[in-house]
Amino acid sequence: MMNDFLQQVKGGLIVSCQALKGEPLYSSYIMSKMAQAALEGGAVGIRANTVSDIKAIQKEVDLPIIGIFKQDYPNSEVFITPTLKEARAICELGVAVLALDATTRKRPQSEPLKDIIQVVKREFPDVLIMGDTASLQDVAFAEQAGVDIIGTTLHGYTQETAGCNISHNEFAYLKSVLSHTQLPVIAEGKIDTPEKAEKVLELGARAVVVGGAITRPKEITERFIASIKQVKGEEV
Repeated sequence: MMNDFLQQVKGGLIVSCQALKGEPLYSSYIMSKMAQAALEGGAVGIRANTVSDIKAIQKEVDLPIIGIFKQDYPNSEVFITPTLKEARAICELGVAVLALDATTRKRPQSEPLKDIIQVVKREFPDVLIMGDTASLQDVAFAEQAGVDIIGTTLHGYTQETAGCNISHNEFAYLKSVLSHTQLPVIAEGKIDTPEKAEKVLELGARAVVVGGAITRPKEITERFIASIKQVKGEEV
């Protein structure tokens, strides 16, 4: 399974099809159509959130899915597949990859990441585990916990990396990740142009995940409006 997935997505684009409650496109049906559009556009995989969205997408496209389950818990900043409960729910769908927060931050219910991974590997041996990381410390932590794939997903989205961008300083962070791990790396997080996607693949990422720049038209529109206002000299 691991070799099949990694070979299938090698050098390709994985499209993240997600919409959260309160967003205009919040609908499993709409996400399934987003996935279909991504497939027809040439995507080699889909990243999707929640059981209902993944089920809808599986009916629409035959692409490997990186599944996640976003869930907020009190007293923890970890929300991407934060506990074993969410991990099991996603793995039971037969996804190719389970992605989960692999940062060193405190987890809900104090469940150790390593324990979650051990259970998942025992119960779902065909499912790969992708650790979403934000720092080199996280990368080492994720490796020790037993993940199969490293994701740069959370770089720029944690307190210690706020304001960072994967393309900052000629993609210095991605270069460091690639030099610090022997695991396959999937580049993700603030990759918002085709040029950035091309660059991370050139540097050695196994595949690239792009989300908001493709599947969130409200955010895309806002970026256009912000640029227009700057040109016109208006306050954003």
